[in-house]
Amino acid sequence: MASILDEYEDSLSRSAVLQPGCPSVGIPHSGYVNAQLEKEVPIFTKQRIDFTPSERITSLVVSCNQLCMSLGKDTLLRIDLGKANEPNQVELGRRDDTKVHKMFLDHTGSHLLIALSSTEVLYVNRNGQKVRPLARWKGQLVESVGWNKALGTENSTGPILVGTAQGQIFEAELSASEGGLFGPAPDLYFRPLYVLNEEGGPAPVCSLEAERGPDGRIFVIATTRQRLFQFIGRTAEGSEAQGFLGLFAVYTDHPPPFREFPSSLGYSELAFYTPKLRSAPRAFAWMMGDGVLYGALDNGRPDTLLSEEHVWEYPEGVGPGASPPLAIVLTQFHFLLLLVDRVEAVCTLTGQVVLRDHFLEKFGPLKHMVKDSSTGHLWAYTERAVFRYHVQREARDVWRTYLDMNRFDLAKEYCRERPDCLDTVLAREADFCFRQRRYLESARCYAQTQSYFEEIALKFLEARQEEALAEFLQRKLASLKPAERTQATLLTTWLTELYLSRLGALQGDPEALNLYRETRERFRAFLSSPRHKEWLFASRASIHELLASHGDTEHMVYFAVIMQDYERVVAYHCQHEAYEEALAVLARHRDPQLFYKFSPILIRHIPRQLVDAWIELGSRLDARQLIPALVNYSQGGEAQQVSQAIRYMEFCVNVLGETEQAIHNYLLSLYARGQPASLLAYLEQAGASPHRVHYDLKYALRLCAEHGHHRACVHVYKVLELYEEAVDLALQVDVDLAKQCADLPEEDEELRKKLWLKIARHVVQEEEDVQTAMACLASCPLLKIEDVLPFFPDFVTIDHFKEAICSSLKAYNHHIQELQREMEEATASAQRIRRDLQELRGRYGTVEPQDKCATCDFPLLNRPFYLFLCGHMFHADCLLQAVRPGLPAYKQARLEELQRKLGAAPPPTKGSARAKEAEGGAASVGPSREQLKADLDELVAAECVYCGELMIRSIDRPFIDPQRYEEEHLSWL
Repeated sequence: MASILDEYEDSLSRSAVLQPGCPSVGIPHSGYVNAQLEKEVPIFTKQRIDFTPSERITSLVVSCNQLCMSLGKDTLLRIDLGKANEPNQVELGRRDDTKVHKMFLDHTGSHLLIALSSTEVLYVNRNGQKVRPLARWKGQLVESVGWNKALGTENSTGPILVGTAQGQIFEAELSASEGGLFGPAPDLYFRPLYVLNEEGGPAPVCSLEAERGPDGRIFVIATTRQRLFQFIGRTAEGSEAQGFLGLFAVYTDHPPPFREFPSSLGYSELAFYTPKLRSAPRAFAWMMGDGVLYGALDNGRPDTLLSEEHVWEYPEGVGPGASPPLAIVLTQFHFLLLLVDRVEAVCTLTGQVVLRDHFLEKFGPLKHMVKDSSTGHLWAYTERAVFRYHVQREARDVWRTYLDMNRFDLAKEYCRERPDCLDTVLAREADFCFRQRRYLESARCYAQTQSYFEEIALKFLEARQEEALAEFLQRKLASLKPAERTQATLLTTWLTELYLSRLGALQGDPEALNLYRETRERFRAFLSSPRHKEWLFASRASIHELLASHGDTEHMVYFAVIMQDYERVVAYHCQHEAYEEALAVLARHRDPQLFYKFSPILIRHIPRQLVDAWIELGSRLDARQLIPALVNYSQGGEAQQVSQAIRYMEFCVNVLGETEQAIHNYLLSLYARGQPASLLAYLEQAGASPHRVHYDLKYALRLCAEHGHHRACVHVYKVLELYEEAVDLALQVDVDLAKQCADLPEEDEELRKKLWLKIARHVVQEEEDVQTAMACLASCPLLKIEDVLPFFPDFVTIDHFKEAICSSLKAYNHHIQELQREMEEATASAQRIRRDLQELRGRYGTVEPQDKCATCDFPLLNRPFYLFLCGHMFHADCLLQAVRPGLPAYKQARLEELQRKLGAAPPPTKGSARAKEAEGGAASVGPSREQLKADLDELVAAECVYCGELMIRSIDRPFIDPQRYEEEHLSWL
């Protein structure tokens, strides 16, 4: 047997083609390019299964990807379509002429019922190979089964409904458990519930469907040849709560509601459409004599499950008198009718036939058609062939149908992922709303389309619908991209003009006050909208011009505040002399630049409030940039003006700790002009160090001199260390102040004496007061009576200086005695030094043959050496090498010079006469060799290199020279 998976498209069978399309209607400019690169795949595509049955096919069912077909009268073929290469064949074990009447497969694909024409029913489980007869079902010709989708599992069907040809409805339950030889039967129970009747008596139950609602409700739909019955109820409490007994018991005394049609095919069939597996069905289609009853299923309605019912008549050539339909299946938007030689698909929205798919005669007449709800595939078969229909993108053209029906919401729903089609729907909806005079809705739709902006705007202008035009412009503005600045500027200015014109027309009409307020609120909402903020900000200059041209100052201020253009707001308040409001705006937004700009204006009218605002902002303001405003304000010279300037400058200096020279200089000028008493206090507080004061000393000196503040000038002189000038000026003010100045140069006694002499001269010559002069003499110990006497006139008697002269003589006598004592001590010290020198000349040391140099550890007597009193002995060259690094640079240069000269000097000659001659000749040219050696010894051997000061100075030197550290480090490795 060939594999079921090896399918191919039969070259002789025609594919069902329902071509999609997106017509270019409704809008002249769509903004999209509708280019179809590949051929569109048809919605319904038929494929013949590569399968040749060994016997004729009598019945076929498919569910959950499980296909079951009966072959002949005794063979059952089961195929898992996921494993099509592994078909399973089961023998039914029937040897009589019994035929398979119908087969039923549940939604899980696990439970298969085989109804035989002999009123027997067989049960086969998906996981078993055994065909088990249902004894309790014997004697019933089963026409329909209503599976329990809520409670059915692979092991148990749960309570199910069974409809028979005698019109009876039974409740049953099947179990897949086989047990042993005497194990339980698969049919756990089988009990009657209800009998369906037509006018002539009981009628066959052609279809059964059972559903459970989310709130515990049960819905059962049963059909006969002419009637459709509805059973609606709730589950009862108790042991039978999961079954259907309680539901049908309600209709014992009165019949259930039903729909009846006079014409009959002799049978009927009911089809449900379920979007997802195990979800509630959404639509139904009932194939009966008069046509197809189609509608929606609404679980929320209390009295009926059916809604939006509509009867679609059969297409031409189909019906009871012509070619009756054999089966029906329902998809999302189509129902497919199976006839003997063809399949016809009808759109459930329009009733139009969208597909006529004829089958070749060689395959034989069509028998039945079923749908696998789990995959959505449709299966049709004849006695010799099996066909499968693929349903692909069924909703692709539904939007166009809904569009023609003016059901725009549904049309948009089904073309949401196709921008070109969505644009068409929106344009058609906009035109429809415009014709219906629903201008606002039309504007909202137009704004979402790619239609020409100018055309739409002209349509609303011609209709005089400014409000709708504003809505259209606002929505277009919200859809602009950041790069479309030109369009945004146009739209924002146009919208502003529309609102302003509307407000201007309504403002003078007292009857339209409410409309005016409403329009004003909408205008303000537009101006303050976060979505439009970027565009409004970019167009703020144009909008301000429009507001100004309309004279709408209220909204000028409102818009400026929204755009944070506080400069314009403050300027507006200042122009209208609302200075306090302007200051309130400045204080609220605390922008330093605005303070700098408007302070010159505000300080003239509200100085105290402005200074309070400055102080509140504190360090956020740069006081230097406020000085021009203060200078212009304080030029009037009034005390109040100067006091406000001083108040702010004192805050900057004392609280903020400003050190800028300009601020301190300006404060000095204010003090000099308005508060002289505070000037000296400020100068004294600033200190007397010229490097620590923050004001310009020369400027302060000139300022104080101009305004005649002498004490302040004296202080500045003292800071400048111009003590003579300070004393000269202080003598014009107060002698005591001059005395304080004279004592300032503590380290320069000569200057202090000079300054005191100036004070004494002033006291003697200007005040002619001898007693005061003597007091000055007593105040300064540097002055003597002889220094002051030349200042007195000749007629002054000596009696005035008696005490001063006596004190001076006593001081001289005491000084002479001190000098004598110091001379005696110096003489004694010189004698001790001479005695020590005599003793040192007789000191000597002994050198043994085995003594070694303290540096090189070689015998000392091999080369010239030095012997120190401390006992250390060095070779001359070793000592020179040890001393050289510790000498200052100038001594090292001197040492090199002495070595060079000593090397160039002639060696000493034998004989005293020649030696003296040589020494005499050398003396005439330069220092003798002996002198050079003495100078060299003075540098090198002045002290022991180990015991002298040189060793103490070298205590912080490293043992290894840093330049040779790396070399030394490597030598140790």
